[in-house]
Amino acid sequence: HVQLVESGGGSVTAGGSLRLSCAASGYTYYCMGWFRQAPGKEREGVAAIDRTGRTSYADSVMGRFTISKDNAKNTLYLQMNSLKPEDTAMYYCAADRSFVFFSGSGCVVGAALGYWGQGTQVTVS
Repeated sequence: HVQLVESGGGSVTAGGSLRLSCAASGYTYYCMGWFRQAPGKEREGVAAIDRTGRTSYADSVMGRFTISKDNAKNTLYLQMNSLKPEDTAMYYCAADRSFVFFSGSGCVVGAALGYWGQGTQVTVS
């Protein structure tokens, strides 16, 4: 049974920080990532991490956001620093256990992943 549960969203002022968490259950995932969608905009990839820990980021968050995971806890994180109003969005955790991601080459920001969480809202004012 696949379940991805995000937490950690909230409201902060510009320049502040938040850390999102995604508790994953059910399987070992070869690729995990964070996506976001702002009102009236398309969903976009924010960051991704493969099974070896290699990461990739959207240009808009490079240097400000850090994706990481705790394999023992099967939990994915997104540390968000220097937040800007344009970071305001619903943030979603996604994961995939398809063998195509085992090598890591396809696990990049924005990759199409099969399992999704319900989202957590981040508002920056």
